[in-house]
Amino acid sequence: MVEGYADPKDALSAVLCRTVTITGRRPVSGGSINQTSSIVLDSGQRFFLKENSGALRSLFRAEAEGLHALGAQPGPAVVTPVALHESPATQWLLLEHVESATRAGDFWERFGRDMATLHRESQWDRCGFPHDNHIGRTEQVNHPTVGWIEFFGRYRLGYQVALAERNGSADPSMVAGVHRVIERLDRVLVEPDHPSLLHGDLWGGNFMVGADGQAVLIDPAVSYGHPEADLAMTELFGGFSPRFLDAYREVSPLQPGYRDRIDLYNLYHVLNHLNLFGSGYAGSVRAAIARYG
Repeated sequence: MVEGYADPKDALSAVLCRTVTITGRRPVSGGSINQTSSIVLDSGQRFFLKENSGALRSLFRAEAEGLHALGAQPGPAVVTPVALHESPATQWLLLEHVESATRAGDFWERFGRDMATLHRESQWDRCGFPHDNHIGRTEQVNHPTVGWIEFFGRYRLGYQVALAERNGSADPSMVAGVHRVIERLDRVLVEPDHPSLLHGDLWGGNFMVGADGQAVLIDPAVSYGHPEADLAMTELFGGFSPRFLDAYREVSPLQPGYRDRIDLYNLYHVLNHLNLFGSGYAGSVRAAIARYG
């Protein structure tokens, strides 16, 4: 990945070792945070461009680091970062273009097995990550921590509810309820065999289908932690076939009680959506409090 170029055209010229001309640029819908577009070169080659202001500092650098971390491990294919630009006023990230195709017949089985391989083979001695990053527009704190339950309570649920309290999204009863959940985490959560590299935002909008008909991961919010956190999010908004989890379990059997923990893991994402999008998610937060608090 190259840096140091303010113009995507100059960055692509450096990457491709020739002077390029951008002959087309088409806005692409689907994201609520960044401006996104497809860039076409004079050669016909295409790239994907994400742009934002400089306000969310290191947004794209953290994304690129996450993609590199995932791509360095065995597991699903990962989109490749090509070029990065950061300035006080603006930032952008150029990514390879994913040539979409129809899902292969074994798409879900391969995806499930590959995610299990990622979780099994990637290891660190801490939960968290060497750097903080973002989940959506929200900063995600990844302070390295020995225990998963402590990490999830402090830097996932605790951080989100503190943010919701500060911005007025959570009233005192909701704040107290989430803190009760945090105090009781050790009654429900279990420690992993080892902290695994997580995609961190694994819903149906954060994978694509590549030219080979198999999954390509995009838009990560990586950290090391319990694989169940990734699996739980696949069940939050739908979009994943049951065949995905069945195939995952063939490679990595789940710890007993996983289904009882799904809504607890997803409380993190529901709180984040409360912070990002408002009171429409308050009912889901209160339902989780009623169950686990």
